[in-house]
Amino acid sequence: MATTQQTTLKTPISCTGIGLHSGEKTSMTLRPAPANSGIVFERTDLQNGARLFPARYDYVSDTFLCTTLTNASGATLATIEHVMAALAGCGIDNAVVEVNSAELPIMDGSASPFVFLIECAGIETLDASRRAIRIRKPVAVEDGDRRATLTPFDGRQVSCEIIYDNSRIARQRATVQVSSDTFKNDVSRARTFGLMEDVAGLQANGLALGGSLDNAIVVSGDKVLNEGGLRFDDEFARHKVLDAIGDLALAGAPVIGSFDGHCSGHALNIELLKAVFADDSAWEWSDYVEASDWPDMPLVASA
Repeated sequence: MATTQQTTLKTPISCTGIGLHSGEKTSMTLRPAPANSGIVFERTDLQNGARLFPARYDYVSDTFLCTTLTNASGATLATIEHVMAALAGCGIDNAVVEVNSAELPIMDGSASPFVFLIECAGIETLDASRRAIRIRKPVAVEDGDRRATLTPFDGRQVSCEIIYDNSRIARQRATVQVSSDTFKNDVSRARTFGLMEDVAGLQANGLALGGSLDNAIVVSGDKVLNEGGLRFDDEFARHKVLDAIGDLALAGAPVIGSFDGHCSGHALNIELLKAVFADDSAWEWSDYVEASDWPDMPLVASA
């Protein structure tokens, strides 16, 4: 759905799943919200002000294996990136995301189930113009060999390259022109992934307690252990694109520019947003650019 007007959901819709790291059963409801309210998470198991978490980069407190928000009351909410990616990818500007625990449900490890929920709920166009954040000059952050950059571009392009010391994953790059169609068809189904050799260590540290072959790709040596194998040849890189879309959505509006991540992850994605907004000359408010007006480039490219 391409529109220069803000959007929300037509009706509330709910799902139930488990937290990837907590292993706890979790219920989530997506609800409509008025124009100019943005995306707000609400923990229904908490009271008063501790319940609310604005979906913004400056509320991110932890980026180890997922993106976690902390509000002014010190309450936390983890693994928000796939829901954020789905909302951004479907063009939802305003919504309340209710959840009854400290972690969002992982579902199948991708954003596709959340896209399904959004489509079932329907999208309502609001009487308010959509604004975008236009990147005006290159901004980059680095951590050793890892790098993330945003550069001026008349569209929404996300490119991610990964390099793993594993023969099945190896080196992959995926580049996507982000529209509702490309997100649904080419990005949303890409699942989170991990190496079998890392599972025991993660679980010993209280992480990935809800992980299974039902909600993550697990690679052992040169083999994918999941029945049915991969959904895309470059599913690993495409999932990094998905994560980046979710993290960039914490800017609070669509980002008009080109993102490139080289072995980056949640930490660098958030540091990049901080660097952009720390420099007033790096960005400006802009009218939203319709996908039909973007440069004539391949919608999806892999290497």
